[in-house]
Amino acid sequence: MNRRIIVCDGAELARLWLRIGAGDNEELTWVPREDESRARPPRFRALQGGLVPEAILKLNPKEGDVFGVGSEDPAFIRQAVAVLTEATPHAPILVLSDELEPDQIAPQRCLRLGRLRSLIRDDFDEEFDHLGNLRRVVEIRELLESREKVAILLQPDPDPDGIACGFALRTLTGRKSPTMPLVSFGEVKRPENRAMVAALGIDVRTLTPDELSEFDGLVLVDVQPTVFGENPPPRVLSVDVVIDHHPERSGYDATIRDIRPSYGATSTILTEYARAVRLEMRPKLATALLYGIKSDTQLLGRETSRHDIQSFAFLHAMHSPALLRRIERPALPVDGLRALGRSLSRTRVEDGIHMLVLGRVREDVIPQVADLGLQAEGAEWSIAAGIVGGDLVFSVRNVGYVRAAGEVVRAVVEGLGVGGGHRTMAKGIIPLKAFRKTYGRADKATIQKALHEAFVRAIRREND
Repeated sequence: MNRRIIVCDGAELARLWLRIGAGDNEELTWVPREDESRARPPRFRALQGGLVPEAILKLNPKEGDVFGVGSEDPAFIRQAVAVLTEATPHAPILVLSDELEPDQIAPQRCLRLGRLRSLIRDDFDEEFDHLGNLRRVVEIRELLESREKVAILLQPDPDPDGIACGFALRTLTGRKSPTMPLVSFGEVKRPENRAMVAALGIDVRTLTPDELSEFDGLVLVDVQPTVFGENPPPRVLSVDVVIDHHPERSGYDATIRDIRPSYGATSTILTEYARAVRLEMRPKLATALLYGIKSDTQLLGRETSRHDIQSFAFLHAMHSPALLRRIERPALPVDGLRALGRSLSRTRVEDGIHMLVLGRVREDVIPQVADLGLQAEGAEWSIAAGIVGGDLVFSVRNVGYVRAAGEVVRAVVEGLGVGGGHRTMAKGIIPLKAFRKTYGRADKATIQKALHEAFVRAIRREND
């Protein structure tokens, strides 16, 4: 755990810090006033030599450590910031004061101003969390600043979480779409996702891996390079930045890697970035990030952390309800409804699995049917499958307290196709040629039987 090096101005503020409750990872120091040389507060040690760079260096600050400065004296704060910057030029600094205003201190690379006496321990911890996110934004900005054209790569058929994150990151870096476009190897297909990009005025460019050569910077959000098949394009295996909330994968290089598997959505990470730099949160961006969190956590109902809840509450106060309604009510095509009706006429739940085979349909229909299928009585798993072009495509949903959907899907497609996903939702693709080679036919009855048996085996194997 990285240290927080606390520098308090005088014994009174040091004792206040102790009353609020010092953290286990905090190195507590104080600068005595003239009449306080023998009034050392418990757990604190005086800075040897006073507030000078040499005294800071004696604390042996390491990369990743952060500083907190507590004082009500603007002159002391300015001196402390100058000393800390000289001693450790890249260390983030949290200034805590009720007397200082932002315009009373010179801008710094990574400095945040917070209040002191009105905060409680949870507030202090949150301020230091903001400081950590501020440092990450500063690093990303500095890395990409010299790049002429940067691509933000999303997963194929981008979902709301990825789209919102790309939009937010472009805003945080102060770029426009010509120099930082959102790109994907597959077009946006699901109706609600198409409604989202239309309502927000966001363009997601579909390109081939070879076209990445026109960019001198590459950022991935809500996806990691090894998700792009067994042999990902070489360009995506060495990238500038990866920001994601899925389990961390290996096999690629990234200059900056921010992977937070405990978060329910990558939009939560970008919301924390925005809060850390005090970005003006306009309704369009707030709505995009809110919907990203809402869709990936199923309205905070699955795989949700306190970070997701806090970010959702923050965004909810600034989003546009009218804009959100336009996104959330996409139309299901008539042929999709007909395919669903035919499938429901033969549907049943076996072994906790509700299997819906739709035949040849538009790809965006399949996940919508999978969402609906989980409502069947007794269903712990919902699987909707359909034929799209030359592939068998299936979407998977589960109730959350069973095995991870992504792991099960990877077991089902092993040796046949590609697949993966979250704990409660996943997707698989099997070329029809490979399916027929293994199972002989690709009619509805064969698909129903083959997928059901494959999922039963995979779920049982995951349970063993």
